[in-house]
Amino acid sequence: MVDKDAVPARTGSAPAPTPGLPAAAVPLLDLEAHLAPLTAEIHAAIDEVMATQCFIMGPQVETFEQELAEYCRARFAYGVSSGTDALLAALMALDVKPGDEVITTPYSFFATAGAIARLGATPVFVDIDADTYNLDAALVEQAVSPRTRGIIPVHLFGQMADMYPVLSLAKERGLWAVEDAAQAIGAEQDGRRAGILGDVGCFSFFPSKNLGCLGDGGAVTAQDPELAAKLDILRNHGARPKYHHAIIGANFRLDALQAAVLRVKLPHLDSWTEARQANATRYRRLFTEAGLAASAGGGGGAVALDAAPVVLPRELPGRRHIYNQFVLRVRDRDGLLAHLRAGQVGCEVYYPVPLHLQECFAHLGYRPGDLPHAERAAEQTLAVPIYPELTDRQAERVVGLIADFYKGATT
Repeated sequence: MVDKDAVPARTGSAPAPTPGLPAAAVPLLDLEAHLAPLTAEIHAAIDEVMATQCFIMGPQVETFEQELAEYCRARFAYGVSSGTDALLAALMALDVKPGDEVITTPYSFFATAGAIARLGATPVFVDIDADTYNLDAALVEQAVSPRTRGIIPVHLFGQMADMYPVLSLAKERGLWAVEDAAQAIGAEQDGRRAGILGDVGCFSFFPSKNLGCLGDGGAVTAQDPELAAKLDILRNHGARPKYHHAIIGANFRLDALQAAVLRVKLPHLDSWTEARQANATRYRRLFTEAGLAASAGGGGGAVALDAAPVVLPRELPGRRHIYNQFVLRVRDRDGLLAHLRAGQVGCEVYYPVPLHLQECFAHLGYRPGDLPHAERAAEQTLAVPIYPELTDRQAERVVGLIADFYKGATT
């Protein structure tokens, strides 16, 4: 789901800081502010790895895996080289082969569908729920065919997809379910954390994630011991013991340096999540006070945008939303995007082209209009800064610039 997304390290879509940058500038993501309090501890952790010279696997990775499993409430967790490789390892462990079909969402980062296609399987796209942007579980059953092997819901923007109907259908039809939780570490549905409901959970530690390392990194979680053991072997070329290969794997190992950094950051994750949630609450108040906003829940924003220029993210009952992104549905999205960037406010479109309309999937035969909710979201959504260190003044500037844009549009 970033990332997997290639957001520049500090500011996302806002210009990189330069001498003379206005003090009022608000980056999409401020990693400098995020990492500054942890710099000494991170350097010490890196120095420890340097001193041991254990760079591949070893105690840092093993301890991080134990800590991550505890955090996710998973029975097993294994570090891997990226969120993309987490998906690929999961599908390899589940024996996905050419000719298989895997149902997933058209509205996500490319890696979700790309991992399916890399194994020769066919991604089958099902439209999204218009209010949450997650896979519409009510539409999944009609996409099942004799070639369907499994389902990959994506927990987009930090809120879990509705897993219960997906799991019920999977059990009924003999399918597996893989959770793409790249944007959702710590998210919950009815108290159950992302990554433990499906057969495999896939996580990303790209720097822009709520829990990010200093480069690429990821993890897989599992509950079944046999499947977990296969994931463990697959990430190391399928070797066990060393130089003996009963199965073909790949180099999906998490670097010890990245594991050490993640171990420093993991104890802070819940406080960062709480800060993001507080920022979301503040945004809701500011947008409402400015008379800009309508709540999602009316079928995807088309009607709501007639009444108000901004539709706020919908947080479902029983969910713990971790706000990896704060995504607005807005009137004249591209005009607003240009206005915010001109005002030195970072913003980003997640995602401008839904997966079923990507050129590389043209052979699948999808056409514009086939998945209307995903297509409309691609035209109307815009993410604004939500990082934990966002200040009151910065949030007020974001909302103020948006208010100025729509005020100007009506005069």
